[in-house]
Amino acid sequence: MSNGDQTTWRAQLESAMREAGDAGPVIAYAPAESAFDVAFDGGYGAACGPDVLAWTDSRVYFPVDYDGAESIGSAPRHPRPEGQGHV
Repeated sequence: MSNGDQTTWRAQLESAMREAGDAGPVIAYAPAESAFDVAFDGGYGAACGPDVLAWTDSRVYFPVDYDGAESIGSAPRHPRPEGQGHV
């Protein structure tokens, strides 16, 4: 069941980067940067967003699906002694 929240991974990525204090820039996209502009229903229900990854100098960004709601999560690009919290 969907709640009709149309989004793109680019919008989600920009928000995630702000939250992480990551000024960027994005230095690599997978599979292609165009995948970040595909509109999809990010609300609760089946996962609809395309598979993506994005890298900046400091973080790696990836899709997260929690109970059917989709968002972008991130983790440090390089090892850190404090580890990584739950995503």
